[in-house]
Amino acid sequence: MANTRKEIIDELKALLEQDVTAIKDQVDHLKTQFYTVNEENAEPVESEEPEEAPATDPIEEQFKELLAQYKAKRAEVAAAQAKEQAENLARKQAILDEMHKLAEGADADGVMANLQRMRELQATWKTIGPVPATHTQEIRKAYQQYQEQFYDLVKINIELRDLDFKKNLELKTLLCEAAERLQSNENIVEASRALQQLHDEWAEIGPVARELREDLWNRFKTASTIINKKHQAYFDELHAKEQANLDAKRAIIDQLKAVNEPIVNGEPWNAKKWDEATAKVQQLQNDWRKIGFAPKKYNQSIYDEYRAECDRFFHAKTEFFKEIRDAFTQNLKHKRSLLDQAKVLVEEQKAKVENGEMTRELWDETTQKMQALQAEWKTVGMVARKYSDDLWKQFSETCDAFFNAKREAMKDERIKARGERAAKAARAAAHQGAEGLRRMRERLQQEIKTAENNILFFTGKSKNANKLVDDMQRKIDELKKQLADINDKINQEED
Repeated sequence: MANTRKEIIDELKALLEQDVTAIKDQVDHLKTQFYTVNEENAEPVESEEPEEAPATDPIEEQFKELLAQYKAKRAEVAAAQAKEQAENLARKQAILDEMHKLAEGADADGVMANLQRMRELQATWKTIGPVPATHTQEIRKAYQQYQEQFYDLVKINIELRDLDFKKNLELKTLLCEAAERLQSNENIVEASRALQQLHDEWAEIGPVARELREDLWNRFKTASTIINKKHQAYFDELHAKEQANLDAKRAIIDQLKAVNEPIVNGEPWNAKKWDEATAKVQQLQNDWRKIGFAPKKYNQSIYDEYRAECDRFFHAKTEFFKEIRDAFTQNLKHKRSLLDQAKVLVEEQKAKVENGEMTRELWDETTQKMQALQAEWKTVGMVARKYSDDLWKQFSETCDAFFNAKREAMKDERIKARGERAAKAARAAAHQGAEGLRRMRERLQQEIKTAENNILFFTGKSKNANKLVDDMQRKIDELKKQLADINDKINQEED
């Protein structure tokens, strides 16, 4: 069995070398198989990039050309057959005309000559091929009628008449036996065709004795009826299965329409919904491939409807992700612009720090600008994954560089401020005496304990975490220094 389009084409080429009148079923099967394979290959390929319009398929064009050759050969054969059948009709009509004359004009004197001529006409009749189907029945009926009239009306020698009857009885009995054997043939289509051939042969054989005719015909007809009923049951079952396949395909189309309905109605979708819907459509496509043929008159129309729904879905999906890609492109430009602005702020800040131009007011002003850039960054939508991580890393590192520099610049000022506050508090506590100093000591001890606990929460796995640990440690050292001063003052008070 051919599995690829190329193998199907090679098999079709081989068939075209045979008698075209005997390969119709094989050609029809290859045609169905080819377009089934073609359908599977034609399914839209999911991609984030828009596809170009497909070019002409050379393999399909070659297949169509071979089909055209097949049709041309069949037409040529059909024309030749039609001509031959017309000639056969004329020859058989001439024989019937002569048989009619023999049947009407027979007498005792000419019986031997007429019988011999009748046999010659019968022999000639059997050598003539088929006639047009529209004349088959009338020709066959006239042939049987003239034969029976001839044997019934002509006064011939009884022995010769009985000899013909006996010979015809033997032949028709063999046909009855052949028809009965066909009942065991499991290939009912083949059995039906063979039975039709037996009927054709029956019609060509002359009559049997009048008293045997009805029983013999009933035997042949009974065997034929059994085969015909099996044939009808076979096609009834086939048609029922095809109808069930049609119903199953319509159900799949209904489900595809249900998937497409929100799209047709313009309802908002997101990437997650598209992923879920795509999985559903792909499952329906797999289910479709498992279903056999529908009735022939619906096969193409039901497939066209199915294909239209699939195309509608994948076209809408392509458009959706094209819009997302366009939005990603704009978002990428926007974020790159924010990154460039942040880098400019950092460079300006570095230059001013090196030149000693940065004041607290300038730090606050620049901080507001940087925070504005950060806030604007949050409002910008997503970008393609291949850019997002690196872009965010650059932006966050740029922001960290700015705020780390600010923290370093503000560190000395904070230490100085804390020292001044501690000194002020210490002076206030000398004025309050030993009790005030002890309260100050307790507060410092509690701050140190809290700071030492907090420092345990920092992992130290990043630069920022290490800087925070360093700042916290410096704070602890400063608090311990203040605690030592307070202890000295308390000791002096107690002395």
